[in-house]
Amino acid sequence: MKKHHFRIGIFLMMLLCAITYANHFQNGFHFDDSHTIQNNAYIRNIHNIPLFFKNGSTSSTLPQNQSYRPVTTTSLAFDYWLGGDYYLFFFHLSTFILFLLQGWLMVKFMHRIFDITIVNNQRNAAVALIAATFYLLHPAIAETVNYVIARADIQSTFGVVLAFVLYQYSGRCRKYYLYLLPVIIGALAKPPSVMFAPMFFVYLLFFEQGLGLVDIFKPRKFRQVFGAIKTAIPAFICCAVTYWFLDKMTPKTWEPGGASPMQYLITQPIVIAHYFQMFFVPTQLSADSDWTLLPGISDWRFFAGMAFVVLMIAIAFITSQKKQLRPISFGIVWFFLALLPTSSIIPLAEVLNDHRMYFPFVGLLISVSWNIALLIKKWMPWITRHLPRYKILFATLLTLLLVTYAYGTWRRNEVWYDEDSLWYDVTIKSPNNGRGLMNYGLSKMAQGDYLTAEIYYERALKLLPNYFSIYINLGILKSAAGHDEEARGYFEKGLAYGSNYPDAYSYYARFLNSRGLYKEAIPKLQYALKLSPANTFARMQLMEGYQNTENWGELKKLAESTLQLEPNNAEARNYLQAAIARKSKADLEADEIRKSPTADKYLGLSLSYYVAGRFQDCIDACNQALALEPNYVQAYNNICAAYNKLQQWDKAIAAGKKALSIDPNNQLLKNNLQEAYRHKAENNNH
Repeated sequence: MKKHHFRIGIFLMMLLCAITYANHFQNGFHFDDSHTIQNNAYIRNIHNIPLFFKNGSTSSTLPQNQSYRPVTTTSLAFDYWLGGDYYLFFFHLSTFILFLLQGWLMVKFMHRIFDITIVNNQRNAAVALIAATFYLLHPAIAETVNYVIARADIQSTFGVVLAFVLYQYSGRCRKYYLYLLPVIIGALAKPPSVMFAPMFFVYLLFFEQGLGLVDIFKPRKFRQVFGAIKTAIPAFICCAVTYWFLDKMTPKTWEPGGASPMQYLITQPIVIAHYFQMFFVPTQLSADSDWTLLPGISDWRFFAGMAFVVLMIAIAFITSQKKQLRPISFGIVWFFLALLPTSSIIPLAEVLNDHRMYFPFVGLLISVSWNIALLIKKWMPWITRHLPRYKILFATLLTLLLVTYAYGTWRRNEVWYDEDSLWYDVTIKSPNNGRGLMNYGLSKMAQGDYLTAEIYYERALKLLPNYFSIYINLGILKSAAGHDEEARGYFEKGLAYGSNYPDAYSYYARFLNSRGLYKEAIPKLQYALKLSPANTFARMQLMEGYQNTENWGELKKLAESTLQLEPNNAEARNYLQAAIARKSKADLEADEIRKSPTADKYLGLSLSYYVAGRFQDCIDACNQALALEPNYVQAYNNICAAYNKLQQWDKAIAAGKKALSIDPNNQLLKNNLQEAYRHKAENNNH
């Protein structure tokens, strides 16, 4: 392939990729993005970057998910700084640029492997270019590109591919081991980068020493095997030390999430077979699968998975013995080594994840593309005799394949657009996933569709009866519907099942704050911040509680510490000003209203006073509203409700009767008036 044709090919590859992903730049945050990005105050201040490398707890507000990934957290802070806020475009742009660069590096990486295998083959560059394009347009890869926090997989994989390219093309990098730097940086994004060491050893064995896997066990090949080991030793040392460091820096709160190591292990062979199948037919992609652990080795899926693994390993050994077949073997070895960290005896929360295919598919791509290239080469004499226009046929088939996969990726981008589209897709593809059902219910609740939300919550609860988050969301739903007693019951259950999760405390506390029960909410919020100091949501709720209980000292300290984390937090700055002025939120609101008074503003102020438990102030604000609008029914209603709280039944009745004369059909007013009559009657009976 001529150089200018090759450059045009690279340009077209990136252009096709950009067009395919043109509809993903405004896709929303999802799932783990909430605690690693949206609610993580640390990433909102770019000056926190040195802290990311010292403290792994800065990676997430959820203690169980806090891991040491400073490169990823740094990239998120940079995106936030670049956009000045949570602008989705910037978070997707940086990931996508790295993704495109990886595609270019993969072309160079595969081109060199293919040239070593068959020297001076003009088609090697074309095979590498087509293969990389296929990877960039693959729908399964879209799962990682769309999921913002999954950029860790891209950063980690990019580091490994760059390390190989630097070793292949730069004598200086080989001499001074500079090719190991991308591996270290990649591992600081996600640990699977350390699998570079065994991959590198196999690369040296195949493509520098000219040996196969079987030759490792042959004494007469010891010198060549030792040559590969000697060259690979720095990589093994580097990766081992890096992994030890990562393990040491990972917060003790981190939990893998799985239950049974043995069940997880026996389930992985069929999962690996599933990943392999998805490379060719990616039709059942799901953001959150409903796969479960196999009950035991008697399950047919265990034997099917093991048969697949044994077959693939056998193919890897056989193809490694012939020089022209070694890329096939190398790709298979890469595929298994890349999966090893997620298919080991450490049980992760999910049996499988589609974004786990990102790293292994690089190897599978090498294997499959080279295999196809060899088949075409073998059958080329027959093809040229029987298909005179084979070039047009090949171009048509290739175009059709790439367009089909690009269309699939475009559609996956649409699925990842927002919470509603994503979780609806999960409910269709993974109907037995309780978490997926709950999250779809959550999206419906956000739209105000409480009936549909409750249906999905109840379905989720049947599948996950001990999942605290479902109870918390049911509590939120019931409180929004005004069923406070039911809401309390669900919040209490959520707290019982999720006593180590800050969200269980902070959302319950938000409910209590909304009902003016600040003194009950404050201890829960304090504990939430003990579990997760950077939890912005809990901080805002606690500052509201401190302000409304007039705890100015604690409010000042919390506002100042929040501004240290996030200097541009306007809400925290307002709370700090309130603490210094020693004024509640309602008092500050009253100051603003006096500058430009309206009846509606005073009515809103009365509600603020009512929620804060300042019932006389509520009445005074309503009187201000009535001075501006004498027949304001809602103001009389609030006066009636406030006098009920003060147990001044006669005054409540007088206000209620006045309002009822203006609006006889106001049901809320009737309820408040009925309450006043009932309590007055009870007092008279006593």
